[in-house]
Amino acid sequence: MDLVRHLECFVAVAEESHFGRAAARLGMAQPPLSQRIQRLERHLGVRLFERTSRQVTITEAGALLLPEAREVLARSEALMATARRIRDGETGLLRAALPPDISGDTVAALLAGFADAGRAGVELELHELPTAQQLERFAAHELDVGLIHHPCDVSGLELSPVLRRELGVLLPRGAAAAELDEVPLASLTGHDLILFPRAGAPAVYDDLLTTCARNGYTPPAVRHAQGASFVRGLVLSTEAVAFSPRDTHGHAKEDADPEGGVVWRPLTGAPLALRHSVAWPAGRGDAAVSAFAEAATHALRSTAGATPDLPSRPLHLRPASEYWL
Repeated sequence: MDLVRHLECFVAVAEESHFGRAAARLGMAQPPLSQRIQRLERHLGVRLFERTSRQVTITEAGALLLPEAREVLARSEALMATARRIRDGETGLLRAALPPDISGDTVAALLAGFADAGRAGVELELHELPTAQQLERFAAHELDVGLIHHPCDVSGLELSPVLRRELGVLLPRGAAAAELDEVPLASLTGHDLILFPRAGAPAVYDDLLTTCARNGYTPPAVRHAQGASFVRGLVLSTEAVAFSPRDTHGHAKEDADPEGGVVWRPLTGAPLALRHSVAWPAGRGDAAVSAFAEAATHALRSTAGATPDLPSRPLHLRPASEYWL
């Protein structure tokens, strides 16, 4: 028995004291309404109304149960309203992720933008995860939305427009290339290269090395690091170089390192870039996911100098030769 619907009938008859008026109020015929009241009485084991040919009078038992029935209906409506807010992304938990290379300024701008979008009822659980781990969590239904690097396998995901962040190079201040306003990749010959661990984004890693080789730079060795301090230490101690977005390490002729040991320079022709988009499981986007995507896009453009990657098209994992960075 649909108890909520039967209680709605009970309350309507109690308030109208008339089956005909109650039926009109509920948008139903009078005989089905009488049948529902009878079923409710049998279910509760008490008589709710005294009926005569001229009037309907609520019984003492019915009068005692009426406040309880109204409370059940109010709670039912509150439950349905909460369910609608959860469905529409207006409340609940949003499990989100950002890759480790995102700067603190961008993270702060994203969080502020998400809050400004009126998502106060949504608890944002934000994780720092490389693309490969985000894809694993999407597959395990443990992540609702994330900012991923391309190229990668985006099967089963929906994507926001792709944004591009150009990469420059971090190198020791004493390196010959540090004297240049723009650094050709070929001028890095002889320097080891520091990259993020390949497992975090294998296709991106391979594309970076392929593009370096195509432009005349094949590093003698590749070292792996992720934290900014660790990368800086390797650059200083091993005379290696690392690729980094402008927003993370300063501007053209400004030092990335206030202690003066490491500098950041743009690359000639901007051959390398990180390409991002917000991703979420296909068919599962809601208002909270949309707000996160909009906040992430705005934060990347305003704090990281990200620009639209054109032409933008659906991205799937392909051989490295089919991608450009």
